[in-house]
Amino acid sequence: MTLLGEDLRGKRVLVTGSSRGIGAAVGTAFASLGARVALHGSGNGDAAARLALALSAGGTEVYAVTGDFRNPRAVESAVDGAVQTLGGLDILVNNAGTMVGRVPLERIGDDFLDEVIDLNLRSVVVACRRALPALRASGGGAIVNTVSISARTGGSPGSSIYSASKAFVSTFTRSLAAELAPDRIRVNAVSPGTIDTDFHQRYSTPEKLAATAARIPLGRLGTAEDCVGAYLFLASDGLSGYISGQVIEVNGGQLMA
Repeated sequence: MTLLGEDLRGKRVLVTGSSRGIGAAVGTAFASLGARVALHGSGNGDAAARLALALSAGGTEVYAVTGDFRNPRAVESAVDGAVQTLGGLDILVNNAGTMVGRVPLERIGDDFLDEVIDLNLRSVVVACRRALPALRASGGGAIVNTVSISARTGGSPGSSIYSASKAFVSTFTRSLAAELAPDRIRVNAVSPGTIDTDFHQRYSTPEKLAATAARIPLGRLGTAEDCVGAYLFLASDGLSGYISGQVIEVNGGQLMA
């Protein structure tokens, strides 16, 4: 029986979009289990750098890479930086992305469409493509993508492009799982429900969140920490070595599939 984290010690992990929220919680958890972690932040990367510094003070190897994932070249640079710094790559967690804004169909412009697709869809494809040689060189590995409950439900008004981009990643996950199986690279996804992070503080009103919480069987919104176990499970060969092409829903019963 492999205990959780036993086979993650020493693994080389890149977590994109890990300066806050779910990504920060996942990166912190990997580091606490002895993995060597690269945290990615957009823009100047200060938040990711501060978190990396704090975690490194605990004696683990944690580094920061930066890149605006609206730019595919920045995605490639961030992956290359992580591979170079860590000396290879065993696990890729594609968590970067956001809704950008709640925009109804009649107001969706080309620039908005491009930004949402670049952040949530294109960046995942580019990161996987760029990381593939390093994952192959490691003799096999794991890719864990972040999707969303809205990939199944369609989301709420104004989130159509974001929801559709996450549905793409769900299908891409399943397709890539079959394609990369001969390389012993497992590909899965975590689908968070309504998680109480700054994402929903930006894009949802308090009234909307309260109404959502009241409909969730477990009676509350999720936290970033509620999502961590699914990522660690899917990254661990000892615990999920025969699981690939799956999407794990983490939503307190909000969606039962």
